[in-house]
Amino acid sequence: MRRHFLRCPGLLPALLVLLLPLIAFCQGQAMMTDSPPYLDPARPLAERVQDLLSRMTRAEKISQMLHEAPAVPRLGIPAYNYWSEALHGVARNGRATVFPQAIGLAATWDVDLLQRVAAAIGDEARAKFHETVRRRGFTGQYQGLTFWSPNINLFRDPRWGRGQETYGEDPFLTGELGAAFVRGLQGNHPRYLKAAACAKHFAVHSGPEKDRHHFDARVSLRDLHDTYLPAFKKLVTEAGVEAVMAAYNRVNGEPCCASQRLLVEILRGQWQFEGHVVSDCWALEDIHARHRFTPGPVETAALALQAGCDLSCGVTYDKIGEAIDRGLLAEADLDRALARTLRTRFKLGLFDPPEMVPYTAIPPSVIGSAEHRSLALEAARKAIVLLKNQDQLLPIRPDTRKILVTGQNAASVDALLGNYFGLNDNLTTILEGIAGRAPEGMRVTYLVGTQLHAPSVNPQDWAFYTPAANEVVVACLGLSPLLEGEEGEAILSPDRGDRLDLALPPVQVEFLRKLSSRGAKIVLILHGGSPIILGEVENWVQAILFVWYPGEAGGQAVAEILFGDASPSGRLPITFPRSLAQLPAFEDYRMPGRTYRYLTAAPLYPFGYGLSYTQFAYHDLRLPRARIAPGESLPLQITVTNTGNRPGEEVVQFYLSDLQATVTVPQHKLIGFQRVALAASESKTLTFTITPEHMMLVDEAGEQRLEPGQFRLTVGGCSPGARGVQLGMPEPARAVFAVQ
Repeated sequence: MRRHFLRCPGLLPALLVLLLPLIAFCQGQAMMTDSPPYLDPARPLAERVQDLLSRMTRAEKISQMLHEAPAVPRLGIPAYNYWSEALHGVARNGRATVFPQAIGLAATWDVDLLQRVAAAIGDEARAKFHETVRRRGFTGQYQGLTFWSPNINLFRDPRWGRGQETYGEDPFLTGELGAAFVRGLQGNHPRYLKAAACAKHFAVHSGPEKDRHHFDARVSLRDLHDTYLPAFKKLVTEAGVEAVMAAYNRVNGEPCCASQRLLVEILRGQWQFEGHVVSDCWALEDIHARHRFTPGPVETAALALQAGCDLSCGVTYDKIGEAIDRGLLAEADLDRALARTLRTRFKLGLFDPPEMVPYTAIPPSVIGSAEHRSLALEAARKAIVLLKNQDQLLPIRPDTRKILVTGQNAASVDALLGNYFGLNDNLTTILEGIAGRAPEGMRVTYLVGTQLHAPSVNPQDWAFYTPAANEVVVACLGLSPLLEGEEGEAILSPDRGDRLDLALPPVQVEFLRKLSSRGAKIVLILHGGSPIILGEVENWVQAILFVWYPGEAGGQAVAEILFGDASPSGRLPITFPRSLAQLPAFEDYRMPGRTYRYLTAAPLYPFGYGLSYTQFAYHDLRLPRARIAPGESLPLQITVTNTGNRPGEEVVQFYLSDLQATVTVPQHKLIGFQRVALAASESKTLTFTITPEHMMLVDEAGEQRLEPGQFRLTVGGCSPGARGVQLGMPEPARAVFAVQ
């Protein structure tokens, strides 16, 4: 027989071609009859996870404990990289819809919009993931379905370069928007996650960037539970976030990635979190190398794993085997952690037939679709905040003859993107937006005029020749992601991404001074992810629009606002201070003197502030009674009227002040908000309920309690205080009631 095959070399391959389908069929039949429980979608999730764990060797388990988990072919476990980003669109993975940066999304004060944006991001993520698997057979970093977003750290100090990634300085607003993002990204299927969201960075993490790898944030229990943790609690207990990322720093002496208080007592204990915890990248190495909390990586691996950090981004968990051999860990600790991350992969449908997972059918055509581009435009439009509009310079009149567009950000793509961004071919700069919208007969010219941070070398600058001859000068200035951002990314920041001087860069101040001195009527377009102290610049310009990093549709959105196709409706999610003298030390994590809740001096622009092209009035605030019993809710009604002659959207904000608290409490706290669209002269009566939880304070032990006494309710268009009304905001409605 052997000699026969040797004489007919083509016979064996031909037979194999005939036999292969039969072999595959037999193998398939064997898998159908002998399929292990972990591959059986009909079995309970916990049983499937435990079955898979029971089949893995210790070495295989340890290999899955780092963010870049290799395949285990004998068990059919595909390689998986947990590190993906989706802060305002699928990031660092090629083509995707680019929505406004997170701080810009916060400026919309629109919960429904945030959920729709996140749902679109989740759709694109699924389409990109499955298309990559189809083309390559596997995915790599930034191509997975576990997204390390949103960043819900409190923007407690405006100098922090990463504040642009957050939803602002208020714990309630952050929680509402963060929860909406999680719900949109993860979807609402009863069995499967569209994508897995991650609440980061847990906890008390907001700069300075240069100290983040070794800093110890010292905070009172009151500040911890009243300011730094509420948003995390909401995402865990109400939105069902799948993952939590532990921060680099220490909190009151404990490294966050190995904190008994944060991870064991609060996250797993009080909040009953069932998802997985991942370290920030290389944060476990910081525990021994920079915090000096443990002698070395083996001890760090044991400490963090026992505290409930289930996955390491970077290194250190490759030492788990040695920690077990030395008796610092039990294999049960390893199993507990791995079960949590495997559970996430099962919930994503990665071990189930694709036809069972509804999200596998999302087509690649959804990526950058017309619907998503329209959503990006809506978000960018609603995020724009009108800070000043002297003599109603805006909107630009149709009979305007000449416009000069100037400033480096006018034609800058960087000024659209912020950090953690995707890419596409639909990015519209401010210059392109204006050029595309200006009617024929209106002359539009462009001169860069100035750089953002460095003076011009050429002593001649044609931008100064005839600024007064242009009826409007649109100066596109402010910041750039090169000037503020994460450690190592903002390459023009001498402070590793932070801004220790909040003023507009001197070269821009001088440029605006010269334009103003030549009689120009200036519309100042400010890009940025953090407050800018304007000083005397505010007096030189007639109108100011703060546009953040507005995403792919930023240029069109700005043009629509400039020419009056839409009325500005964004509101500040952060306070703009007048000077650095109003701020405590950057390194001080105590809250007194910080944010609108504790700031006593008048700011430049208050939290919640934003003008419109129309005017609103608040009246007929009605409470059914002035006294309530402890534990009782209090419903109310308020009427809002558009008193102007054009339509607009108002963001109605509800604030509560505890007037007789026995401990330190915020002077005001946001307890609710509603976005309301009103036609000219239209009125709407809104309802709202003050709940017992709204009235609770947090005492020095970090416990919530409700005290009797008087409370003041303020309903208006920005946070309470004289400054908002002074700047043109409507007079708020107020009422006092008592808890007996």
